[in-house]
Amino acid sequence: MNQQHFMKNIEFSRVHTLEALVEYQEGRVVSRTLAQGRPVSVTLFAFAQGEEISTHAAAGDAMVFILDGEAEITVGNEIFSVKKGETIVMPANIPHGLMAKEQFKMLLIVVFSLS
Repeated sequence: MNQQHFMKNIEFSRVHTLEALVEYQEGRVVSRTLAQGRPVSVTLFAFAQGEEISTHAAAGDAMVFILDGEAEITVGNEIFSVKKGETIVMPANIPHGLMAKEQFKMLLIVVFSLS
């Protein structure tokens, strides 16, 4: 029987530590996509110090959960310092960006409308 999977790039039926699934690389942003599409996208990221994702707007609500380190996250005109164990939601269609003042890892979950 051929079973359909909706997630990828992760071993099934195994306990994982999410922050161990992406490694820091000097001068890079490393990503590992676990699910992609509508209505949800799930991606792990590791940011080297000084790296960033420039300000942009997304069509879905984006929730960031910091797994390690600390990120400076801009949502609209506000800047937030988000640390390990904390989360923030960036609303759809509102400009947002991320900056690694120090290296950090995050889990990004984006939820899109089905319509």
